[in-house]
Amino acid sequence: MRAPMGTARFLAAGVAAALALTACGGGGEKGSAEEKGGQFTYWSMWKETEPQAKVIKAAIDKFQAETGTKVAVEWQGRDIKTKIGPAIAANKAPDLIDQGADQIFTSLASTGQAADLSSVYDMEVPGEGKKVADVLPSKYVDALPKDPEGVNRYLVPYELVSAAFYYNGADPDLKTVPQTWDEFIKLCDTLKAKGKACLASDGDNAWTNELLLDYLIVRDNGAGALGKAVADKTGAAWDQPGLKESVKRVEDFVKGGYILKGYDASKYPAQQTNWAQGKAAFHIDGSWVPSEAQANLADGFQVKAMPVPPTKGGNTEADLVMFGFAVPKKAKNPEPAKKFMAYFMRKDLLSGISTEAKNITPRADIPAPAELADVQKMLADNPSRIILDNAPGDYLDKVFTPAFNDLWLGKTTADQFVAKVKEAQVTYWKTAG
Repeated sequence: MRAPMGTARFLAAGVAAALALTACGGGGEKGSAEEKGGQFTYWSMWKETEPQAKVIKAAIDKFQAETGTKVAVEWQGRDIKTKIGPAIAANKAPDLIDQGADQIFTSLASTGQAADLSSVYDMEVPGEGKKVADVLPSKYVDALPKDPEGVNRYLVPYELVSAAFYYNGADPDLKTVPQTWDEFIKLCDTLKAKGKACLASDGDNAWTNELLLDYLIVRDNGAGALGKAVADKTGAAWDQPGLKESVKRVEDFVKGGYILKGYDASKYPAQQTNWAQGKAAFHIDGSWVPSEAQANLADGFQVKAMPVPPTKGGNTEADLVMFGFAVPKKAKNPEPAKKFMAYFMRKDLLSGISTEAKNITPRADIPAPAELADVQKMLADNPSRIILDNAPGDYLDKVFTPAFNDLWLGKTTADQFVAKVKEAQVTYWKTAG
């Protein structure tokens, strides 16, 4: 499963969604749902056949049986992003949705359309004697951008994703992993001398590739630096020495010949597969990679992960994407939907995101799958920041990504990247207003 993000390529993955209304649970006479425990509608970003959907559906079935609440689910798939706005405008909003935090912010929170879910954080997790706020570390939600009213508790997350360098822990060349960027480059030089590529990258996998620059900007300049540069309508922020230094690191990496040959003409997942077969030491991507590449892993391959090492700036923030629940302000039945959110935070139910969907949950007491243990520790031990500083998807598509692609494919220099971004950014903000 390739997790959906705010850019077109990720949203295109699995666009053929199951749109049929699935009313989970029994019928009964009219009005019985209200009498027993209420009812609510739920639109999910998952297709019904995806592991996350199966975990959530099992929880819904239990919730209905235990509370008498009727839940009407539509497994919208990634199309939910294009449907939620019109539904709200037509006063036909569902009572509950789930989606990536970036999309919830863009579609709902940024325009004040998302309900404040602080009351959910104050609810007790059924049967545990703890509040939702007690089992979900605040640092994750604190990393979210605020809505016009200053609220960032518009999301109740159930799955975490982070980007990292993935490698084979059984590779004798990688027994000691680098602790700094300079050590990483030295390792790449050592591997190159042995005829082995340092990094596997699919040339058309733009969003994934630019995560390296995203991380380096954080490492050199601190969290939020990219977001501030993006928000500068003059584009002048890109002239800052620290930002240019980060871009230059990428230029030098490309020119150093550390990327597996053929990447500039490759199509995902060709080079990811080559990495899984041991033809390159590292692959940078999100934490869905271990399950995504599982079928192609060479015998004895032990999936491990390490963060992009700190540069002289010493920053160690971990990139973060969250998937979770939100309630539109125009929801007609928000209260039973909120109760379900607290219900799903039960350890026995939320654990399915780890055991069945093979992903990381926000609860520290739910172990991640073995292949993601390093990533879970990385998230737990370091400050969190939203991947790409929550830059608007259309900004990435129109400004950042085209310039980065040319840089990554060796067509331009760092200076040319900066010039191209500045020019496109001015046009972008003039159009956006």
